[in-house]
Amino acid sequence: MNRQAAFVIVCLGAFATADAQQPAPPPGVERGYQAVSGRVNGDAAMDVVRFMDQYWRLAGNPGFNASVDRIHDGLQKAGLAARVDEYASRGRGWDYQAGTVTFADSGEVLLSRESDRVSLCINSFSTPGRVDAPLVDVGAGAAADYEGKAIKGAVVLGSASIQQLWQQAVKAHGAIGVISTSIAPYIRPADPAQFTFPDQQDVFQWGSVPYDDTAKAFGFKASWRAAARMRERLKNGPVTLTVDVRSTFYDGPARMVVAEIPGTVKPAERIVMVAHIQEPGANDDGSGCGTLYALAIALHDAIAAGALPPPGRTLTFIWGDENRGSHAWIASHPDLAKGVQYMFSMDMTGEDVARTGGTFLIEKEADPSAVWPHATDPHTAWGASQVKAEELKGSLLNDLHLAVCLRRAKDTGWVVRTNPYEGGSDHTEFKNAGIPSLLNWHFTDRYYHTNLDRPDKTSAAEMVNVGVAVATSAWFLASADEKDALATVDLIAAAADARLQSVRAANPAPEIVAAWKTWYGLALDSVSRLAVAGPSSVVDAAVARARKRLSTP
Repeated sequence: MNRQAAFVIVCLGAFATADAQQPAPPPGVERGYQAVSGRVNGDAAMDVVRFMDQYWRLAGNPGFNASVDRIHDGLQKAGLAARVDEYASRGRGWDYQAGTVTFADSGEVLLSRESDRVSLCINSFSTPGRVDAPLVDVGAGAAADYEGKAIKGAVVLGSASIQQLWQQAVKAHGAIGVISTSIAPYIRPADPAQFTFPDQQDVFQWGSVPYDDTAKAFGFKASWRAAARMRERLKNGPVTLTVDVRSTFYDGPARMVVAEIPGTVKPAERIVMVAHIQEPGANDDGSGCGTLYALAIALHDAIAAGALPPPGRTLTFIWGDENRGSHAWIASHPDLAKGVQYMFSMDMTGEDVARTGGTFLIEKEADPSAVWPHATDPHTAWGASQVKAEELKGSLLNDLHLAVCLRRAKDTGWVVRTNPYEGGSDHTEFKNAGIPSLLNWHFTDRYYHTNLDRPDKTSAAEMVNVGVAVATSAWFLASADEKDALATVDLIAAAADARLQSVRAANPAPEIVAAWKTWYGLALDSVSRLAVAGPSSVVDAAVARARKRLSTP
């Protein structure tokens, strides 16, 4: 396959395999790759995943804080300079010690912390001991489904979202709690006859209810099996449930771990990498935290061993509360934030693709594919977010990081795909601050936000792949020289040619072609700022030549 044809494939988000013929990455990429590829420790990453998996982690609660301390102490032991920053939490920390639903007559357990782990919804209040209450099924949970039913003082079961059930059953009709079976269709079909995996009978997605110290009610999420058991009993007459909830709210500060490898030439300029601690999953986002932990140590060790020189720009690693932590860091450190050149978000980076169904994805910095859908560059099941054409700012980040990931794929057969910007994780906060940023993740995952997102669905090898790629990209962006910048001009120019070729082949409106030309023109301009040593007339001339070709009809 020729160079241009290879880029047609990768730019459109199709997967790359180990034998795909790809352009050679810049020399600095290869240097960084060789230094870190044997140093990202998958076992160390899995240790972090297993530790975090013990807890339902919400900012301010004990499990979140234990995870902060585990990561901080491990980094310190490995020789990195790490600190813990604190900031005001936007909400209350919450955790629970017991959340059990049983049939009152038989004691048969339907839901419990021990068997279901995350079935009790965030912000549920404790019950005054063990409480007996009638069970009422409202089906789909539409307003008409409540008519003629005694809801006050009952526990309401329904397939509507937990928030919808809460508003109708608790707030409007006086229920003491709700049980929801709502679940995303990509987790499992609604019809059990269409289930294709045995565990689809037991999977559910965790959720939250509003903090309400007047209602002091509770919410549960239930699997198909648990709900079917309750509905089976209701066919034979009234059913009473016994509910026991013991939960705790916490008012402490939110905390984040920050570690840095200082830049030696332009220390005020930064490459930032972020993973989030909160949420109860092993993959979401224990794996992102473990991946970032392992790659930070790998970079530190490579530099300490002399395999890599210290970066010219500072490398910053952050573990915090998703979105909120990144927002707080940017707002609290405006002097540091203004020096951030590029940002990498790591969310669900360790999925065992054979077990979860997810595929590794680079969610790109917003480019025209986020504005104008294209059949060969599809969004995921997560769905598009609203991006305006005037927001788009091209940079080298998307194509550079893709080239690095494909370098890893060449050695391992790793499947690498891309998707247009969709938002929802820490990269959104940096994007909103005008910083080029992208997301490393996996989707569509049939265990996403579920009780079954556990370490057995996590792959150490996948975390190593992502860790090696992100570490390589970050070190390169922090250390590139003039030769690297010249090679990057060629890389971006080839990507631009391939993209425009495919866009024109689809016969789009002229404004779409123009948008891609503008975006890639800015991407080429960004290469002029890549070399740590500063501006180069040679690089500027190469950028000008590539821009001239780009403007050709």
